Amino acid sequence: MRTFRFDRAERPIPAYDSIGLVATRIAAGDGRVRLTCLTVEAGGVIGTHQAPSSQMFLVTAGAGWAAGADGVRAAVRAGDGVVWDEGEVHTSGTDGGLTALVIEGAPLTLFDPAA
Repeated sequence: MRTFRFDRAERPIPAYDSIGLVATRIAAGDGRVRLTCLTVEAGGVIGTHQAPSSQMFLVTAGAGWAAGADGVRAAVRAGDGVVWDEGEVHTSGTDGGLTALVIEGAPLTLFDPAA
């Protein structure tokens, strides 16, 4: 067994005119699967960009918003997830700060909630 911290805030990300975005790479699997922890500071924004691959954005702490190509913001908070397909234009941000785990790579199939 190995334990580790994934909230290390290793690398500021200024790409796409992002503001207050810090990433920590956690793991990569065979093929194109990667897991990253993103921290967005209060007032921060992940700039508008195309998803280089399928992405799942899982908010683990805090709250904010996410938007697709139409720019319409949907509120997200801890426990919410967003999926963007490869090539989909999107952005997200927060007034008070948020932390999210991002899984990206091969298309992922969501499970329906248990009845």
